[in-house]
Amino acid sequence: MGGKRSSRPRHYLMCEPTFFEVTYSINPWMDPSRPTSNARGLSQWKTLHDLLVELGHTVDLVEPVAGLPDMVYSANGATVVDGRALVARFRHEQREGESPAYLDWFRVHGWETRQAERVNEGEGDFLYTGDVVLAGTGFRSAPEAHDEIREFFGVPVVALTLVDPRYYHLDTALAVLDDNEVMYHPEAFSPESREVLAERFPDAIVADAEDAAVFGLNAVSDGLHVIVPEQAKRLPGQLRERGFVPVGIDMTELLKGGGGAKCCTLELRPAR
Repeated sequence: MGGKRSSRPRHYLMCEPTFFEVTYSINPWMDPSRPTSNARGLSQWKTLHDLLVELGHTVDLVEPVAGLPDMVYSANGATVVDGRALVARFRHEQREGESPAYLDWFRVHGWETRQAERVNEGEGDFLYTGDVVLAGTGFRSAPEAHDEIREFFGVPVVALTLVDPRYYHLDTALAVLDDNEVMYHPEAFSPESREVLAERFPDAIVADAEDAAVFGLNAVSDGLHVIVPEQAKRLPGQLRERGFVPVGIDMTELLKGGGGAKCCTLELRPAR
């Protein structure tokens, strides 16, 4: 893989972290005793937002809701393929209130919309590669949600099991770089899922433990530019070798809630 690449204009949904704070813990990154800075989180989020616009992408905003500090992680709000939005049904009660806000946004903006019946944490666990949906389970989204994804979108689903609680969503352990090109951290997956990934993506970029631990795989790609944490050491070089252009960004404040650039960015794929 590699050679001449080009970016493709994307459409994203983001949520300003107006109410960002860490007051509870539902993943290993969240420590309520550790101070957070709302101002710093907002500054990092705005840098990401402005970078996406600068790269030529469309960014819409969903209104943040008081009392829902994790709503900034908009990727978890839904999965959107071919003009259809399947809105999340969150596992933890602290995030349940996000679903109505996302349902309202998609309906008001004319998307064919349904809320998931099974526990389903949106693009956090369901990543579209252009012909299949890679579907994560193990910590958040239920295995039964895979059938619902398959039925709603009419696309094949490839199940992947996560085994390391630090990588509780699929998008923390694997990033889609372009149609059928990915990068991932093998140790985040069960042995069976590693075999599936190795067979389906034999030329994938493999991230080491150090880069995975700074959320190097929670990345946003437009087919050319790949937004990655500036703390990642080896991934930028690996991406350049494949013809991508890595763009470093600091998301360390929002990582205190367990999210990075991808978690804050939900891709809206229009009807084909």
